[in-house]
Amino acid sequence: MGTVTKIGIVGMGHVGAHVANSLVLQGIGDELYMTEQCSGDEDHSAKLAAEVQDLGDSLAFCPHNVALVNCGDDYARLAECDVIVNAAGKVSLASKNRDGELFYTTETAKTFIKPIADAGFDGVWITISNPCDVVATEIWKLSGMDPNRIIGTGTALDSSRLKYALSRATGYDQHSICAYMLGEHGSSMFAAWSAVNFGGKPLAQLREEQPERFGFDEAQVEQEARHGGYVTYAGKQCTEFAVADAAVRLVRAVASNEHYITPCSTLMTGDYGESGFFTSLPCVIGANGVEEVLHFDLSDTELREFQASCAHVKENLRRIGLL
Repeated sequence: MGTVTKIGIVGMGHVGAHVANSLVLQGIGDELYMTEQCSGDEDHSAKLAAEVQDLGDSLAFCPHNVALVNCGDDYARLAECDVIVNAAGKVSLASKNRDGELFYTTETAKTFIKPIADAGFDGVWITISNPCDVVATEIWKLSGMDPNRIIGTGTALDSSRLKYALSRATGYDQHSICAYMLGEHGSSMFAAWSAVNFGGKPLAQLREEQPERFGFDEAQVEQEARHGGYVTYAGKQCTEFAVADAAVRLVRAVASNEHYITPCSTLMTGDYGESGFFTSLPCVIGANGVEEVLHFDLSDTELREFQASCAHVKENLRRIGLL
C-alpha cells in the first residue's frame, strides 16, 4: 500500500476553513484532521461540524477523496499527522496591528501544544496565528521539538503582496519576479530591495536601462506590501484567502519534499547576529521542514531594518515571558 498523508488543522475559523478547502481542492493529503475549542466560553463545536459537513459535500468536485475527521477538541489525535497547521486566533483583535492577538493566541496555543507534543507528534508544524513569529517561538519552547520542524508562514504572504505590487508597477507577471519581505510578519517587516530581480535580472540594472518602467517609488510599493492586509481587513473584517494559500503552499512543499525556497519564519541561530527566536528569512522547505536558511548580502540599511524588526519580536516575547 502507498503512504497515507495526514494533515491536521487547529482552529477552523476563517483561515483554518480556507486552509482545509484549499487542501482538498488541490488534492494535498489523504486524511484531514480538524480541531476546535469545543467547550467552555468559546464552544465552536457547531462551527467545526458545519465546516466538516461543507467540505464533505464538496468532495465530488475535488481531485480525489479525502477522509475528513472531526476531532473536536481532542488535540492529541493530531499527533499522528505528518503536518499540523495552527490557525487558532481571533482576527478582530488584530484590526489595528498583528500584535493585537498577542495574549489571546499565545494563551490559546498553550491548550494544544503540550497535548500534541506529549502524544508523540514528530511531524512538521506550520503556524499562521499572529503574531506569527512569537507563536512559532512559543511552539518551539513549549513542545521541545526540533526547531527546523516548526515553520511560521511569516513573510511568505507579505512577499506575495510585494510581488503583486511590483507586478502592478511594472506590468510583469508576478511569477517572474523574485522579491522578498523579511523580518517580522508585522509592521517592522522590510523589503530586501538589493535582492529583487525580474527573471534573474537585478532591479538596480533594470532601473538604469528602463527608468520609465522601473523608476517606481520603492517606499510606496513597500508600503503596499506591508499594509495590503489592512486594505483587505477594512472591506471584510478579515484576511483569509492569501494567508491560507501561503500556509497550504508550505504544506505542499513538506508533503512533496519539494526543497521549495520561500521566506518564512524560522529559528535564528546567529543569522545576522540574531539568535533564540523565530523570524523570516528565505528558507528551503522539504519533508523535514526547514532544510536550509539562505542569506543575502544585505545593504547596511537593510541590515539595520532587520535588526530593528528582530528587536520588535523580542520585545513581544518579553511581554509574554518567553524571553
